[in-house]
Amino acid sequence: MDRITKSLLDEFAAEHGVARMPEDKQFEHFAAYLTISRHHGDAFETSDVATGAGADTGIDAVAIVINGTLVTDAEMVEELAKTNGFLEVTFVFVQAERSSSFESAKIGQFGFGVVDFFADQPRLPRNTTVEAASEVMAKVYASVSRFKRGNPACRLYYVTTGKWTEDRNLEVRRKAVVDDLINLRIFRDVEFIPVDADRIQKLYNQMRNAISREFTFADKTVVPELPGIKEAYLGIIPAKEFIPLIEDDGGEMLRSIFYDNVRDWQDYNAVNDGIRATLQSAAARSRFVLMNNGITIITKKLLPTGNKFTIEDYQIVNGCQTSHVLWKNREFIDDSVMIPLRLIATEDEEVIGAIIKATNQQTEVKQEQLLAFSDFQKKLEAYFLSFELGRRLYYERRSRQFANVNVEKTRIVTPASLIRAYASMFLDEPHRTTRNYKTLLDKIGDSIFGSDHRLHAYYAAAVAHYRLEYLFRNQFLDAKYKPARYHILLALRIMAVPQKPAKPNSHEMDRYADKLLTILWDTTAAETAFRGAAEVVDQVANGNFHRDHIRTQPFTDSLKKELVTTL
Repeated sequence: MDRITKSLLDEFAAEHGVARMPEDKQFEHFAAYLTISRHHGDAFETSDVATGAGADTGIDAVAIVINGTLVTDAEMVEELAKTNGFLEVTFVFVQAERSSSFESAKIGQFGFGVVDFFADQPRLPRNTTVEAASEVMAKVYASVSRFKRGNPACRLYYVTTGKWTEDRNLEVRRKAVVDDLINLRIFRDVEFIPVDADRIQKLYNQMRNAISREFTFADKTVVPELPGIKEAYLGIIPAKEFIPLIEDDGGEMLRSIFYDNVRDWQDYNAVNDGIRATLQSAAARSRFVLMNNGITIITKKLLPTGNKFTIEDYQIVNGCQTSHVLWKNREFIDDSVMIPLRLIATEDEEVIGAIIKATNQQTEVKQEQLLAFSDFQKKLEAYFLSFELGRRLYYERRSRQFANVNVEKTRIVTPASLIRAYASMFLDEPHRTTRNYKTLLDKIGDSIFGSDHRLHAYYAAAVAHYRLEYLFRNQFLDAKYKPARYHILLALRIMAVPQKPAKPNSHEMDRYADKLLTILWDTTAAETAFRGAAEVVDQVANGNFHRDHIRTQPFTDSLKKELVTTL
């Protein structure tokens, strides 16, 4: 392994809590994070996608990204279908080798394993991680009526520390794998992407650094000076100039730049159908600029040089639907297609929030979609940061908020993970963390994230989740318990502090959370407590951790009854 790649691997291992693993396993997690992050912008646990050793079918990591969400549980497929009304799916497979060259045999083995993954009667033995991913895949293909945007996409990444020279033999083998997958006739497109040392470094830098783009903005008007705004411009740009702003170097759409947009892609509804029809009509597309409300971009850094503008760390906060339709119909775009553009440079979070709310009032926006900009979320973020470094977690109320900050990435807490952990521990609802997750979202503003709630219990729930994931990641807890991770959190809370939690807005709740934190921040005590909680869950489950068995209200009731009896 060359010195640069080794340095990047060491940095990644330290930040993602895998430094205790052997170097070959570190590299597998490293390769998985670099490649899967191209398709999923949120922080995620690489232990949830790494297949582990033995019966891995020649695949080192597998990720299934549905509607921008990394899905590790089959129950989430139906939840996303209900929420969005469609399924947009990308399967990502990773093979990682530290060797300094690409090997034809490895390419063939990798390809055979991926083809076998989709087989009705697989020939290769599967471990629990591969089997769980297969269950998600089966659920996806059982929902073909939701494929409104076409069949799933398939991406294969073969990562080594060598150099890809487009050797003829390797290229023939790579193409054979692609052809085998295309012949399954279940994908809209298939790509096999070799990732060598140079590309590893490029992907790592893209992941660590803010996205930067240059474009021409000739037809513009300068907005007069405004409080909290560094610079602002109104105008129109050619659609051909805009497309590179929403596309990465590999031709994939940049999902991360839409994460501050409160409404994600809504598929081809009546409005988006109209945009598509306009672009596909040679007679109408020149009128696009008059028929569309346009795009709003907020950028943290803006460097204008004449008509050339460089933007860095930017977000499209209004115009998500327009952007998606433009990108999907880019083959119809010619020089006549122009887009109204608002370009705003500011680092003021209050101003950013106000602009996002104001520019997204045209259609109904659900309360949870504006979650990141509520006062309670801002308080949570500040509260998590108030703890000393050793006990500090980072509440990422906006996606990728800490992506470019030098912090231990395992300490990043997303709203979704906090909602699940808090509901499991303090609302006694671990069975809803995947199945009927929407019912938890409906509690936002009431029993979850209530405006008068004390913050300490949320911090305690986040710490509990962080400590549990540490034990899974470093194999102090058997991976077989992962499907019951939220029941383990409930069991830990009851075993550690048996009395019922206090009211969420009371000072007594702070004292209750402190009792939990005394155990959770004690490494030995926490490991002992989690092992005990896992054993009780195992006893109630009778060794059966299938989701249909444990993700139910009766199982939660049985667990609570057993804990009461035991204590």
